[in-house]
Amino acid sequence: MENFVFSNRTKIIFGRGTEQQVGVETAALAKKVLLHYGGGHIVRTGLKARVEESLKHAGVSYIELGGVQPNPRLSLVREGIKIVREQGIELILAVGGGSVIDSAKAIALGARYDGDVWDFYTGKAEPQDAMPVGVVLTIPAAGSEASTGTVITNEDGWLKRACDHVILRPRFAIMNPELTYTLPPYQTACGAADMMAHIMERYFTNVREVDLTDQLCEAALRSIIKYAPRALEEPENYDIRANIMWAGTIAHNDLLSTGRIGDWASHMIEHELSGIYDLAHGAGLAIVFPAWMKYVYQHDLPRFVQFAARVWGVDPDYHNPEKTALEGIRRLEEFFKRIGLPTRLADAGIPADRLEEMAAKCTANGSRTLGRFVELTKEDVLKIYQLTV
Repeated sequence: MENFVFSNRTKIIFGRGTEQQVGVETAALAKKVLLHYGGGHIVRTGLKARVEESLKHAGVSYIELGGVQPNPRLSLVREGIKIVREQGIELILAVGGGSVIDSAKAIALGARYDGDVWDFYTGKAEPQDAMPVGVVLTIPAAGSEASTGTVITNEDGWLKRACDHVILRPRFAIMNPELTYTLPPYQTACGAADMMAHIMERYFTNVREVDLTDQLCEAALRSIIKYAPRALEEPENYDIRANIMWAGTIAHNDLLSTGRIGDWASHMIEHELSGIYDLAHGAGLAIVFPAWMKYVYQHDLPRFVQFAARVWGVDPDYHNPEKTALEGIRRLEEFFKRIGLPTRLADAGIPADRLEEMAAKCTANGSRTLGRFVELTKEDVLKIYQLTV
């Protein structure tokens, strides 16, 4: 096990009706906020009105900035930074899912920086300061409500890039599973794949003697596998939605990272898909992750056998461990298919004519490698893309 420091300042307020507390939580940190959200869903469900009423009751004024898209855009982030500076905003309140939260974090970061916020996503600048962010979560998936990360898409070149720093953890996250009842089935499924990918990025590690966190990862994966199909069948079952929502947070709040070194190549490979084709991130991960597994499983066959046995219930064939490992990967793919996700590019309507371009973009034209479990060159990444065809 590796040395580690674990710290998570995000206050989680979880349960029925908790969005009513947003005013009190916000007022403890700020008196004027940017209310940041996506489209009309929070309007149609009445959530926006409830949030606004809670803010007003607590004496918090707000400026609105809606319009966040999946794979949130840099242009809107820059607009938000401008508003924050001109209006004297003190906190960014994100009401939505991972895209809204990522956009809010980017605004919070850029508002305290003299240069272009994109510098943080290209590695030209290191985060030093950020405004506080609060969250009312509506889509359990990305785990951004308690994570250190933010991912933004630059329309100039359609580059999707990440920034990660501890100062980006939100100050509070309000999580009411009832707010997820109206999610479309596809969005629920994409969220499940996103959570699973966050766990698997951590699970496949070269660090030894990490059985405690191995088993935590496996338990979280089994819970998602159990509850995601049930959520599609019973979308208004509170306990099912609650288990899924909490799993999404645990998957990405770094508890499962403790003492381990994760991989993260699959995320980088997927970012090119969703950056260019505007594919839902979870759907892209359902395509990429099994392909990555097929390419690297022989690097640590015992770990893939363990994954197959403990997560998917495969009866290990100790005379043929490769068969066991491949069966685990097959069951992962079948699960994604069962909940309605693509597992090949063609399933998502994506052509296979830009694979080399994507391999070049995510490896900076071959000047860098991806991944910590197995280091991948541009040629390796291209072969993984080819496995998705």
